[in-house]
Amino acid sequence: MNQCTAFVLLSPPPHLVALLEDPEPGYVLCELGEGHDADHATLLWDLDGDSGGVWARWGEQRARLVPFAWCGDVDAEGNACELFAEHPAGHSWDVIDPTSAVLWELAERGHPHLSSEGDGPEV
Repeated sequence: MNQCTAFVLLSPPPHLVALLEDPEPGYVLCELGEGHDADHATLLWDLDGDSGGVWARWGEQRARLVPFAWCGDVDAEGNACELFAEHPAGHSWDVIDPTSAVLWELAERGHPHLSSEGDGPEV
């Protein structure tokens, strides 16, 4: 499934504005699979490995920062899902960034040996 294409301009929360010198807002992209039925989400920072991370969650009305534990699922090759616990719409290994997939396809055309290495996303 393709990655959700939602994005939002996220302004730093007031407590960070007080700590940092002139922090600037930035755009964040949703990391969930397209068609999810909950707020959009993107990882902002990891909370020391196994404990989880802080995620920006947003909908039409507001954005918020939320700490979440990691999803505990692993794929057949032992790779952990890189999303938060109880996330909607597919695990991280099922979600393909459409821009990345197109760029990888273009790179493979110019360098066919790349496709035999299997490092790119599935298209």
